[in-house]
Amino acid sequence: MTRGTEKAEEFEELRPLLFSIAYRILGSVTEAEDAVQETWLRYEASTTPPTSAKAFLSAVVSRISINVLRSARVRREEYVGPWFPEPLLTDPYQDPERSAELADSVSMAALFLLERLTPLERAVFVLREVFGFGFPEIASAVERSEAACRQLVVRARRHMNAGRPRFEADRREREELALRFFDALSEGNVDGLREMLAADVQMVADSGGKAPQWAGGFFGADDVSRVLAALLPPFVRIGGAVEPHQVNGQPGAIFRDRYGKVINTWTLDILDGQIQTIRTVSNPDKLGHLGPVGDAWAVLRETQQVRRDPDRETGQPAQRGQGNRT
Repeated sequence: MTRGTEKAEEFEELRPLLFSIAYRILGSVTEAEDAVQETWLRYEASTTPPTSAKAFLSAVVSRISINVLRSARVRREEYVGPWFPEPLLTDPYQDPERSAELADSVSMAALFLLERLTPLERAVFVLREVFGFGFPEIASAVERSEAACRQLVVRARRHMNAGRPRFEADRREREELALRFFDALSEGNVDGLREMLAADVQMVADSGGKAPQWAGGFFGADDVSRVLAALLPPFVRIGGAVEPHQVNGQPGAIFRDRYGKVINTWTLDILDGQIQTIRTVSNPDKLGHLGPVGDAWAVLRETQQVRRDPDRETGQPAQRGQGNRT
């Protein structure tokens, strides 16, 4: 076996870990994939075999991600409306010994909190708290002293703990509540929806100015339940599909138009048997990795027409997507 073949096999074995590191630092599937590809190019071009391929590649992808995040910060400051991470359906990296850390750290709420950290704090926190790297490896990865890295972790941990998200401990209960929620949603059951929503529930969207935007969002169980009950039955009637699916390790759904194209994704924060936050991502730039993206504006126009004229004929019979309920 040639060294080139060995490198390729080593890299492919570590690819899930490298992507997971990059995604948590960047909050972007496409940018994480680009960082992993750049890591491979640098590894392929290197001439000195590293003592540990895992340590070397993790360091390279971390440095690339830090640099990308620094430039991305400028773009995010000019972003139209709220900025959310790109939805991730499946985390490719699994480690039974760190399953809790991995699951918590990929949630929308946790990734949103990570945005408060500097790029260096974010990288150090991810490497230490999520993936359990030792300080010597982290220091090498970010090119800082071990003492400096320990201080960075302390600061990052303080910021994260101040707003650390809490979720329903029982995963099965979360999933069952989510399925009841989406059933009530498609039926337009206002009372059923209201019972599942926390009194101070908030519904917020990331459209990037490229899809329908809900102003500053909706707040409170009464307003949110009424809005949902008004919009979703017409959406289903025009052929829209609601597919319950894990999104960023949380109960959620993918919304598709009658042609199966992605319109948006939803994630639900559930605590104490109630939905606390509904986050939806509709910016088409953040949905392309999930498949062909539909025209959300056209779907909204048709939905509104059906609301105004309930007897209006639709293009195709309504459908209910089943999706992945695991």
